[in-house]
Amino acid sequence: MKPTISSPTAKPLIRVVLVEDKPVVRDSWQKLIQSLPGFSCVACYPSGEEALRAIPPFAPDIVLMDIFLPRMSGIECTARLKILLPKTQILILTAVEDDELVFMALQAGADGYLLKRTKPEDLRDAMVDVLGGGAPMSSEIARRVVESFRKSNRQSKPTVRLSAREEEVLILLSKGYSNKEIATQISVSAETVGSHLKHIYEKMHVRSRAEAVARYFTDKA
Repeated sequence: MKPTISSPTAKPLIRVVLVEDKPVVRDSWQKLIQSLPGFSCVACYPSGEEALRAIPPFAPDIVLMDIFLPRMSGIECTARLKILLPKTQILILTAVEDDELVFMALQAGADGYLLKRTKPEDLRDAMVDVLGGGAPMSSEIARRVVESFRKSNRQSKPTVRLSAREEEVLILLSKGYSNKEIATQISVSAETVGSHLKHIYEKMHVRSRAEAVARYFTDKA
């Protein structure tokens, strides 16, 4: 399926790519995405290999990625795509709630993790959220992330020393603010917020906003 090209006068649609190997599921989700106001499913691919070849040239806004794909897994495909397209947001969309897979996906660079039973309106909200700098997760997944950090903290809870500014950024992050909103709140540029987040991730040994927030909450517990 070739990328959709919008007319010059039309309001740009948010371009979404779906990577899903099951034809029935793929067709169903494609129709759902097309029905969402402001979104367009510009392409669908049945495998990670095909997605890696075809997606980079037109750099979509969002990729919805299944985990269990033939040969190359969705997790490996996510990791490789993130290297090629760091600004493209990748949401895992799967039926699996396995703790290990959740963290493997986040470590690979996934920007969110949704279950396939997610309601259409929640899917749209999640895609808007991730484009705004959020890290959307189905509630069941978010709970597993928090519980995992609580468990690891009980076993070993090293001290994380953040600067006053970094802690301020993290507090705003935990309240659901996007990078742009945080920048406005503390009167700095969005690029500076991104730099603070990078340092926070390094100090906390996490790879995503979701992990940083979960670690923040469990450290306060």
